[in-house]
Amino acid sequence: MSGPQLLSAHAGHWTGAGTGVTVILPPPGTVGSGEVRGGAPATREFALLEPGRMVERVDAVVLSGGSAFGLAAADGVMGLLRERGHGFPTPFGPVPIFVGMSIFDESVATNPPGPGAGRDAALAALTGQPFRSGTTGAGTGARTGRWRPEPAPGGLGVATGRAGPATIAAVVVVNAWGDVLDEAGRPVFGGPPVTDPAVRSGLQNTTIAVLLTDAQLSKLDCHLLAQSGHTGFARALHPAHSRYDGDAVVALATGEVDGADLDLLRAAATEVTAAAIRSAVIRPS
Repeated sequence: MSGPQLLSAHAGHWTGAGTGVTVILPPPGTVGSGEVRGGAPATREFALLEPGRMVERVDAVVLSGGSAFGLAAADGVMGLLRERGHGFPTPFGPVPIFVGMSIFDESVATNPPGPGAGRDAALAALTGQPFRSGTTGAGTGARTGRWRPEPAPGGLGVATGRAGPATIAAVVVVNAWGDVLDEAGRPVFGGPPVTDPAVRSGLQNTTIAVLLTDAQLSKLDCHLLAQSGHTGFARALHPAHSRYDGDAVVALATGEVDGADLDLLRAAATEVTAAAIRSAVIRPS
């Protein structure tokens, strides 16, 4: 197994025709939580992230295209992790703990990602293949500005930041009904803000994110961190969290760094999430 691509986590893509899968495999013992704020989520096993649930550790997060169909990609990741002995111990062997989140793309009508695609993305992570951003992995078929007459680019963005001794990274798949906003609050594409949407029932949207920090946090702390990720959505997307978006954030803490200030980390989470959203659509020249 090659070295990690995202802090201490392994991260990889499978990219197909107009769709894809992105898998994040944090180190053993990683604590996780999350929150859904959009009105139309496509998620799998998300309830286990609630602070009151028994399991605290997360073995994998699977991001995919294909809407509810694409959630099947997680089956391939689970199978690979079980083969390697990873998961929650039970009398009948380990059960990998994972969370799946999916965006709506055109593969819903054709060939959405399945278990084989999920397995390939996980193998790409474990073998050290480069973890790229843009229209790759789960961001392959993503678009933004769907409330306008002509949609704008979407994709997968990555950003990192610091909060005292801790580092935090954001991976965001941006497939929003509304616009991506620059740092001044202006739409990156499409001109002035929309006041009379051309597309009122945007049923093909969702922005999904993973926050990963090396700080030592509790499950409740991770839940608060995920909430701050949603604040980053509100800074870089307009509108965010609509009835037509399945906006969701998972926060993972690997625990290598002790003594991080949670509120400073939450402030950094807001910034890196917004930066990752912008980097998904603003390509380097």
